[in-house]
Amino acid sequence: MQEEHFTIYVVEDNDWYNRLLVHHLTMNPEFQVRSFFTGKDLLSHLHERPDVITLDYRLPDVKGSDLLRKIRDFDDGIEVIVISEQDDIQTAMDLLREGAFDYLVKNEEISERLHNTIGKIRKNAGLRKRIRVLEQEVGKKYDFEKVIMGSSPVMRQVFDMMNKAASSNITVTITGETGTGKEMVAKAVHYHSARKDMPFVPVNMSAIPSELFESEFFGHEKGAFTGAVARRKGKFEEAHGGTLFLDEIADTDINFQPKMLRALQEREITRVGSNDTVKFDCRIIVASNRNLQEEVKKGTFRQDLYYRLYGLPIDLPPLREREKDVLILARHFMEAFCKENHWPSKTLSEEAKARLLGYPWPGNVRELKSVIELAMVMTSGNNLTAPDIMLSHADFLTDVLSEEMTLRDYEQRIVRFYLNKYHHNIKAVAEKLGIGQATIYRMLKET
Repeated sequence: MQEEHFTIYVVEDNDWYNRLLVHHLTMNPEFQVRSFFTGKDLLSHLHERPDVITLDYRLPDVKGSDLLRKIRDFDDGIEVIVISEQDDIQTAMDLLREGAFDYLVKNEEISERLHNTIGKIRKNAGLRKRIRVLEQEVGKKYDFEKVIMGSSPVMRQVFDMMNKAASSNITVTITGETGTGKEMVAKAVHYHSARKDMPFVPVNMSAIPSELFESEFFGHEKGAFTGAVARRKGKFEEAHGGTLFLDEIADTDINFQPKMLRALQEREITRVGSNDTVKFDCRIIVASNRNLQEEVKKGTFRQDLYYRLYGLPIDLPPLREREKDVLILARHFMEAFCKENHWPSKTLSEEAKARLLGYPWPGNVRELKSVIELAMVMTSGNNLTAPDIMLSHADFLTDVLSEEMTLRDYEQRIVRFYLNKYHHNIKAVAEKLGIGQATIYRMLKET
């Protein structure tokens, strides 16, 4: 299969050396080469997004380091090879830290080194392409009605709003109780939008210490503060071209909220320790299990930021309001668990169905998934019965004792329960039950 053309821009003010580089590069018929003599000329064509730029460090109209920074700020996917007359190790190190792919000296080996460096870049580009293909495959997994399953009237309304969200760049606000699947909805909207091939960047606002909000979202320059050993992009830059998902938005530090508002209004940020602005373009999706209007009234959330973020609302109903969606989801989780563990399919008894439908599900879909997976482990046959459905940890002992078994069977069932609860961490289960790890291994071997 023929390789795709690879575009290289040569920026060199010396006419002879410019032609020399172009000559060496065009010896490869897969390279499309274009030359420029000034930084200004290059910047006027930067929107064409070449794959590689070879950059003369000393141009007549702009410093090589400044031009490198502008290229990286515009699109850090464009690789830059700096070419200089001076073999200056410190300059080379500084430029590499600024994002240059390589630093080459003008000598008799320039042709070989240039081709070797571009070969490495092409290999990296091939890996990135494979990653994009994998991301596209991931996107297929986020079909609305395969991920956010259900056929109840309230869920049909949710699907309708998700379709509207995916067809535009409008900011989306997802509300709902904990465990209703807010991040899954955000991913499904992203992977069905025009931005699906670009990054989806999730951020849990409640997990960020107040003093780190600015660095986390705006990024920082090397040396901006103690511990800033290198330049770091913020979340707005990471999500450039894609979607920034702000979960638990109500937990945004009140002192950072004015800065976030300005960034969203201007679509630009300034890294901590820098005076230069960086433009960004990303779609914003926010989520909260709290009423943001109530947070505004309490003074913990700015009203102007609330109106900037509100956009299109998607309200996820709790599982108790989704009628027989509980059974649809339960069967889905059963099939997924059997497939993951290479087990034969299992069914739900009528009593088990009634038990699932009669429970209020305070933990919503997340709780249902955990209950079903535990039931799959606890059942001794291919048909889940009502006693297999343990609806809370408080009910565990009652459910276990509802069947007549040997003491050894009870012990094994209890161990399997705690293994599931602690994600098969045998050391943690042994400490919790006050038994040796060897005992657990032996019991597992017996089952």
